[in-house]
Amino acid sequence: MAERVVLAMSGGVDSSAAAYLLQEQGYEVIGLFMRSGATDDACSLDDPRALPVVNVKSHKQGCCSASDAADARRVADELDIPFHALNFQDAFSRIKDYFAEEYLAGRTPNPCVQCNNWLKFGRLWEFAKQVGATKIASGHYAQILPGPSGEPELRRGVDRSKDQSYVLFGLSRDLLPNILFPVGSYEKPKIRELAGAARLDTANKKDSQEICFIPDNDYGRFVEQYRGKQETAGHFVSTSGEILGEHPGYQHFTIGQRRGLGIAFGTPKFVTEIRPDTREVVLGDYEELGRPGLVADRVNWLVDVPNRFRCQAQIRYQHKPADCEIEVHDDGTLTAHFDEPQFGVAPGQAFVCYDDDRVLGGGWIQKSLQKDDARSTTQSESI
Repeated sequence: MAERVVLAMSGGVDSSAAAYLLQEQGYEVIGLFMRSGATDDACSLDDPRALPVVNVKSHKQGCCSASDAADARRVADELDIPFHALNFQDAFSRIKDYFAEEYLAGRTPNPCVQCNNWLKFGRLWEFAKQVGATKIASGHYAQILPGPSGEPELRRGVDRSKDQSYVLFGLSRDLLPNILFPVGSYEKPKIRELAGAARLDTANKKDSQEICFIPDNDYGRFVEQYRGKQETAGHFVSTSGEILGEHPGYQHFTIGQRRGLGIAFGTPKFVTEIRPDTREVVLGDYEELGRPGLVADRVNWLVDVPNRFRCQAQIRYQHKPADCEIEVHDDGTLTAHFDEPQFGVAPGQAFVCYDDDRVLGGGWIQKSLQKDDARSTTQSESI
């Protein structure tokens, strides 16, 4: 019998092409669409080909986008694979809670990483075991390849412009042998070409750019609607402490932001710090954004690393990897020292370490370092 794999289907071209590629590789594919819980009959589970599911509720509730659910189902029909649209409202609520709490704490959250950790792979693997699958898959642009010892390693996707390995650093190392990324070894244009050749409806569908539960990209308004009106309004201040004006709420801002400040200056100003305790948003020149390093906590390693080593690291999704030295601490945190100052180090964002295209692991930025912070003189080891 063919090996069974559960594929996360989002209704986009990448997961659609992944379904096609997995079939071509001889797998028995089961499609799973993860719904957030919004009401919509378009996400009905009335599919006579659906496999029985143990301990999973199948209420007729909707998803982040009913049209995405419909697209995913059409692709499943075109490929003749079983399809499930399951309600994971509790997990999505957890992600929304995290998102709002981080902004109210003056940090910049990354819900896509947490969605991968808590939902797309954690819950996906739970479901896979219930239906007798030995693998799970998604349409992410990343790769799982054997390392020198044969142990699977997470690596960047072949298409560097679409690489999504950054948002996958939190995967469990033990789960890597069970994960497949079918599109990760292809360039994006080739994926669209394959989807078109397979006559899939999503071949020319536009890529989604926004956070699924904030389609208008107004994060500050979402926080207010989700958590209610908060006492977050305060002052813009300079790096020297001078009051520059008033702001409607610090949750509307993030480190490195220049546009949308609602206040004009003779020269460009950037958000260099957010102080939730005093409700101050600090503005400075671009040069004042530079930081020599950072501290990250909740670290997850995907390979064995020494206590001190050199690597390249990203401080946000589209950040050019920066050369740095990493100190790993016994309390589960790490300190990174950059060779050159990095601009826009935002607490709350993911910090991911690479060795060329191999993902070593990463954590969550706790704070940035200042120029006078002490640096250890211990020699780095090779990875």
